Amino acid sequence: MPAATCEGCHQKATKAWSDSDHAWAMRPATEESVLGAFEDTGFRDGAVSARFFRQDGEYFVETEGDDGTPEEFRIAYTFGYSPLQQYLVEFPGGRLQALTIAWDARNREEGGQRWFSLYPGERFAPDDALHWTGRYQNWNAMCADCHSTNLSMNYDPQTDTFATTWQEQNVGCQGCHGPGRDHVEWAGNRQGDINDRPSAAEIGLKVDFSTMGGKQVVEACAYCHSRRESLKDGHHAQEPYLDKALPATLRPDLYYPDGQIEGEVYVYGSFTQSKMAAAGVSCLDCHGPHTTELLVEGNGVCLQCHNASPPDRFPSLSAGDYASEAHHKHAVDSEGAMCVNCHMPEKTYMVVDPRRDHSFRIPRPDLTLSTGSPNACNDCHGDKTAEWAVAAIDGWYESPRRPQHFAQALSAFRQAEADAFVRLAGLIRDPDAPAIARATAGEHLADFGSQAKWEFRSGLLATDPLVQAYAARSVAMLPAEDRVDWLLQQLASDQPRAVQDQAIRALASVDILEFPEESRASIESLKSDYERRLHEMAALPGTRLNLAVYLQREGRYSEAIKHYQRALGMDATFTPARVNLATLASEQGRMDLAINVLAEGVDRQETPATDRGHMAYLLALVFVERGDLSEALFRLEQAGLLDPENPRVAYNHGLILVRMRRLEAAEEVLLDGLKRHSTDPGLLNAMVFLTMQQGRLSETLNWARRLNAASPQDPQAARLIRDLETRLN
Repeated sequence: MPAATCEGCHQKATKAWSDSDHAWAMRPATEESVLGAFEDTGFRDGAVSARFFRQDGEYFVETEGDDGTPEEFRIAYTFGYSPLQQYLVEFPGGRLQALTIAWDARNREEGGQRWFSLYPGERFAPDDALHWTGRYQNWNAMCADCHSTNLSMNYDPQTDTFATTWQEQNVGCQGCHGPGRDHVEWAGNRQGDINDRPSAAEIGLKVDFSTMGGKQVVEACAYCHSRRESLKDGHHAQEPYLDKALPATLRPDLYYPDGQIEGEVYVYGSFTQSKMAAAGVSCLDCHGPHTTELLVEGNGVCLQCHNASPPDRFPSLSAGDYASEAHHKHAVDSEGAMCVNCHMPEKTYMVVDPRRDHSFRIPRPDLTLSTGSPNACNDCHGDKTAEWAVAAIDGWYESPRRPQHFAQALSAFRQAEADAFVRLAGLIRDPDAPAIARATAGEHLADFGSQAKWEFRSGLLATDPLVQAYAARSVAMLPAEDRVDWLLQQLASDQPRAVQDQAIRALASVDILEFPEESRASIESLKSDYERRLHEMAALPGTRLNLAVYLQREGRYSEAIKHYQRALGMDATFTPARVNLATLASEQGRMDLAINVLAEGVDRQETPATDRGHMAYLLALVFVERGDLSEALFRLEQAGLLDPENPRVAYNHGLILVRMRRLEAAEEVLLDGLKRHSTDPGLLNAMVFLTMQQGRLSETLNWARRLNAASPQDPQAARLIRDLETRLN
C-alpha cells in the first residue's frame, strides 16, 4: 500500500513528512530528486577521478569500475539529501552500489554545492571491499533496510546474489506505523464522530505512538537509529526491537570508555546511557514525528522540561533556572551558554555531517585524565588542558559531585590494568549502571574465561535482556553442563530473539542428549531457525563469519572452512575470518592451507600493521609445530617489526633463539621486550629460565623477584626465590 493512500485523511502529516529525511531516504534519479551538478562536471581527489554528466534525460558518472578501468555508469537512485546526497548504481546480481563521491548539499556559504570524496586523500583498489564497487559500499546489505519500507534483502548465499524488494522506496508511513491495510479498511467503514477515538487495535493501527511510553517510542525508532546486528532479513515497525536486532555494546572502535560517541553509532546506544532515557523521555519529546526536525530551536528544546516547572510526567526532573549564567557559567547568548555544547558534544561523520552525542552527559574532564575520554570543556577550549577544566569546575562548585562512572571499568579493560577483572565484575552486577554498559562488561569478561563464571551467571540473572544476551554469548567457553543448566531459561518462548540467539550460539557443540528430553524438540527448532537466518544474512564478511563460527562450533568443519573462505572473498583484509580459517585448518591437519592463508594476510599491505604482525606470529607458531625453526624465526622477526607491542612475540622469539642455542641474541630480544612490558610474566619467566641455564644464579634471583612482584599469586616464583636464596647463601 503506497503512502499516497494515507494522504487523503492525513494531509497535515503528509505535508510535514514530504520534505523530511525519511521522505528523501531513497528516490529514483530524476530532475526533481538529483541535487548534484551533472553538467559534464569533473572531480579529482588524488588518484580518484570522475565525470558527472547527463544523457537522454538520465544521469551518469564516468569513473573507475570494478575491473580498474574507467567506465560510464547510469545513476539509478538518489540516497538522502542533507547535508549530503549519495548516488546508487545498478550492477549484475541484483546489486546496488553507492558511489563514494558524494554531493555536498549545504549552501555555498557553508562550503557546500560541490562534489567531495567520503574518503579524502584515499584511493581503494578495485579488489578492496571499500572501493565503491566493493562489499562495504553495497546498498542491499549495508543500508537498504533503513532507507526503504518493508524491505527484504533476499540474499542467496550460494550464488552471492540479491533479489531485493521493498514496499515503499523511501521511509513512508508504514515504515514507522506498521502495515496499514487494516487501518485503511477501518477508515473506509468508519461511522460516528472522528473525535471519539477508539483504541489502536480497533482502528487497525499496528503502532500508535500516542499510546506508547518513552521506552516503547525509543525502541520503535531504534532499529534504524542504532549500531546493531540484524537478526533476520526484513523488519517491521510493530516488532519488538530485540526480536529483530542486537545492539552493539560500547566497543573501543565505536565509543570512548565513558560511552561518548567515537564511531558512527546512530544515537540509540548513546541515548540509552542517559538520565533522559531513564526518566522516560523519548525521541518525540524533542523531534517532530513527521518532519524529524527539533520541536523548538536553540535552548528552547531543552527548556521545555528543564525550567522552573518541569512536566509532571517526568517527576525525577528538578526545577531550576537552567537558562541562567548561574547554571551554565558562560555569558548569556554565547556558544558556551548553549545546552548542546556542554551536554551533547558534536562529532562530524561522512566529512560534512555533524551529529550530536545523545547521552546528555555532564562534562567530566576528570575522566579525560583517568580514561582518555574527551570532554566538552576542552572541545571548545582546545588551547587548555583537562587539568585546567577540572580546576575551573572546582572553582565553580566548591565540592562538585563526581560519582563513580563505568568509564573506569571499561578503561581498565582497554588498558589491560591489573584490576580490570574486579572492575568489570562490579559493573555487570551494578543495577544502577546503564544496561548497555553492563552488557559491555559481559562481553569483555569473556576474555577472562572460566574465571568470570559467576559474573556470567549474574548477567544471565539480570532483568534487562541486553545484559542477558551478552552474558549468554560469553557463557560459550564454560563446560557443557554449566551451559545447559544456565541457558535453558534464556531459550524460553517469552525471551527476545536476541537473547535466544546468543544462547543457541553458546550451546553449539553441545549434544542434544545433554538437554532435558522435554526441551529437545524446542531446542532443535530454535537451532534450525537460527542457522536459516545466519544463511539469509551472510551477505557481508562479518555476517558470513557468524555463520562460519556457528558451523565450526557445531563440528561441521568443511562447511565452516568454505564460509571462512567466502568471507575472505568479500574482504581479503578481514582478519577475524583469516585467523579463524588458519586456526581451523591447522587443527584439521591442513597445514599447507593454514600457512598459505596466513602468509597471504601478512603480505597484504592494506591490512593494519598490528593485524599483519599477529598473523606473522601465528604463522611462526605453525612453523614451530612443523619443526621449521628458521622459517619460524623469520616470521617472529617480522611480527616484532609489525606489532612490537605484543609481548608474546618477544617471548616466543626469545625461546626459539634459545632452542637454536643463540643465547646472546635470545637475551637481547627478551630484554628489548621487557623495556616495553616490564611486568610481563612470560618475558620474566623466560629470563629466569635463560639465566638459570647459564648458571647466572644471582641474576636469576633478581628476575625471580621481579616475577614474584608481577605475579604474587604464582607459588612457583616464591618457591624459586627460596631455593635460590638457600643455594646462594
